[in-house]
Amino acid sequence: MYEYGSDSKRRSQRLLLNISLVVQGETPDKNSFREETVTLVINAHGALISLATKVAPGQELLLENQRSHEQQSCKVVFLGPPDNGKVQVGVEFTQPAPHFWHIAFPPEDWTPSTPEARARP
Repeated sequence: MYEYGSDSKRRSQRLLLNISLVVQGETPDKNSFREETVTLVINAHGALISLATKVAPGQELLLENQRSHEQQSCKVVFLGPPDNGKVQVGVEFTQPAPHFWHIAFPPEDWTPSTPEARARP
């Protein structure tokens, strides 16, 4: 999901924004967890976040936007290397949800009505 310099493969423009989230799910050993974090990068299809809790590729998570209290299901699609006890985690929404972030002026390709959004896979 997350590679610098590969914007031509992106389905929607990325924004470097810190949005407060609560992430919920199960650890690989089936214990429930709830962790507060912030986004590092967002787009209409997901985000890059930093987590201390261990997660696995393909794992389902539930994100809660702390400002709006909206929830969105997603799956883990990328795990970065550990850094100071945390891992960068790329998550993809189960359905595109550009309004989940509540951005006042989202990029044009975040709406399906624009030609740019329709042209991307």
